[in-house]
Amino acid sequence: MRVDLFDFVLPPERIALRPVRPRDSARMLVVEGRESPLADRVVNELPELLRAGDVLVFNDTKVIPGQLEGRRGEARIGATLHKRVDLRRWQAFIRNAKRLRMGDVIMFPRDVSAIAEERHGDGSWTLAFQGNEPVEVLLERAGTMPLPPYIAGKRPTDASDREDYQTIFAREEGAVAAPTAALHFTPELLAALNQAGVGTETLTLHVGAGTFLPVKADDTTEHRMHSEWGRIDQDTANRLNSVRQSGGRLIAVGTTSLRLLESAADENGVIAPFVGDTDIFITPGYHFRAIDGLMTNFHLPKSTLFMLVSALMGLERMHAAYAHAVRDAYRFYSYGDASLLIP
Repeated sequence: MRVDLFDFVLPPERIALRPVRPRDSARMLVVEGRESPLADRVVNELPELLRAGDVLVFNDTKVIPGQLEGRRGEARIGATLHKRVDLRRWQAFIRNAKRLRMGDVIMFPRDVSAIAEERHGDGSWTLAFQGNEPVEVLLERAGTMPLPPYIAGKRPTDASDREDYQTIFAREEGAVAAPTAALHFTPELLAALNQAGVGTETLTLHVGAGTFLPVKADDTTEHRMHSEWGRIDQDTANRLNSVRQSGGRLIAVGTTSLRLLESAADENGVIAPFVGDTDIFITPGYHFRAIDGLMTNFHLPKSTLFMLVSALMGLERMHAAYAHAVRDAYRFYSYGDASLLIP
């Protein structure tokens, strides 16, 4: 499909620079089927919008402070980590990469350094961090939270982002972008969902910085999707399958949860244990196998995520929903409002 089919006008002021507080007071646009009226709701009303027996599936990845600013000699070098290679090596997108050569040492603040080991075809580099301390310790010392470029370009990262850009499910370190739909959840909302008979499950997909890369191709068939590492264990897969067998619905919270569930499911919708990389790219025409709905934030024009929601609900339907959201001053992107999509 032509990428320009997924374009729409998004005024810059619609991109949220801070989250609302409390988190579950964000607005939520409910889109059901192809014909039902759009409904303007609030995230904390979610328990009355779902059914007893439904299960929300969250991503428990934890964002690391993977944004680094350093120097190679007199040249300023920016690094955004996006995928772990091994205990000491990370693949990173580099700013001012033309000043970098293989074997160069990049000096980051507070005695943290890394060797530029290898340049990859997509322009990223493998960085090997020096020293004996765990890389996670080094990043806590020298790194900052890697806010999306549409936010970071408008304001500096600050101390509040350490908490704001982390979900309450965050447990498995390794992401450099938050699974932002889950940022709306609070202990109070989870308690209300439990009382309503709505269950929760978690899986792990380490979100990479590639999720922010623009689609530069003219046609979706020419776009190469970034890969991300994920895991669903056997017990979780068994419980998820049991939900659907008993008539419940699986509602993915975030496109990251959805992409991993769809990667792990067979043609009959049975979810198998999964460990490894996925580069699944979902566009209109895709047959969804594992999920019955999606809660997600509002995405950017011509992004792979807007393509995904258009695959779930229909391109015309999502253009109408997003036009409503723009007119009604919904807040877009990572710190913005939510949508609940039930096909």
